[in-house]
Amino acid sequence: MSINKKVLIIDDEEDILKLIKTVLKKEGVENVITATTAKDGFDQFQKSNPDIVLLDIMLPDGEGYDVCRQIRSVSMVPILFLSAKTEEIDKILGFAIGGDDYISKPFSPKEVAYRVKAQLRRAEYMQPEKEKDSILKAGPFELHEEKAQLTKNGEIVQLNPKELGLMKYFLRNKNRVLSKEQLYDTVWGDEFFGDDNTVMVHIRRLREKIEENPSHPQHLVTLKGLGYKLSIEDE
Repeated sequence: MSINKKVLIIDDEEDILKLIKTVLKKEGVENVITATTAKDGFDQFQKSNPDIVLLDIMLPDGEGYDVCRQIRSVSMVPILFLSAKTEEIDKILGFAIGGDDYISKPFSPKEVAYRVKAQLRRAEYMQPEKEKDSILKAGPFELHEEKAQLTKNGEIVQLNPKELGLMKYFLRNKNRVLSKEQLYDTVWGDEFFGDDNTVMVHIRRLREKIEENPSHPQHLVTLKGLGYKLSIEDE
């Protein structure tokens, strides 16, 4: 079945480009655009307006991190890093600057395809549904679904797509404990291949943006052994 979405792959290894492109087409993703440099990658992004970006970190004319920052300055499209760097600090940096997933080389092309499809599903989930309210409100927070925008006490909070997805799910389930498994299923999708550190990193980054003191959160709290809860006092 054809998937009417546009994928941009930025990687300087021609074999990887061809392999991923072939596998994605087998999975029904026909519109695949490629670039081999940071400059060409961002130019292609601006020209083609893709639905998702697969981005290598080590490029011949710069780092994928810089391309990610450029993209994030104008778009919240899902970004999946592809990298031979496997240290935890590299993954944390990737998430911190706005990446949505991090795939270490060497990787299974089939797994990459599943992750791409899972991210596309999550992006669809983030689109407002007509039968639902366009604004979610709880305590000091308001999430405008049509704008994909969160405010706290009337001030805009800049979130990446995963943080926005988490906040959306928490607001719909305020004062309820949500397990890591529930967060995986809803925000990442059931084909997510990450580990516990992934959701912990995103929770930590979200706290840094919505809490007065992220080390002692008042709203997004942890219940040891159970999960997380968006604590909102009775209104």
